[in-house]
Amino acid sequence: MTPPLPKKPVRGSSTGIAIMAVFDLLGRKWNMRILWELRNVPQSFRELQARCDGMSPSVLNTRIKQLKEAQLIAKTTDGYQLTDIGLSLMDTLDPLREWAASWEEAFKLE
Repeated sequence: MTPPLPKKPVRGSSTGIAIMAVFDLLGRKWNMRILWELRNVPQSFRELQARCDGMSPSVLNTRIKQLKEAQLIAKTTDGYQLTDIGLSLMDTLDPLREWAASWEEAFKLE
């Protein structure tokens, strides 16, 4: 299965507007979790699978292929790791993570 990519039709955009492509890609099951687990250190397939709550090898393999094709992760001698663009994406998402923590706190106040 081809991952959502800019300039290709994706859910919500027949023209593949880049922001819609990234939302489609990140919204697919397990993709954000894989990126999150790779944010600090490279990991082998088995390490990544264990950190992702033991997701099935076939699903992990499919997701890795999609994220590699989207140029967000790469395989190195140390394992799978974020590419420069993948690191940039995670840095860009940091304010959203902080917002989500504030949102969570709002529920504790109720």
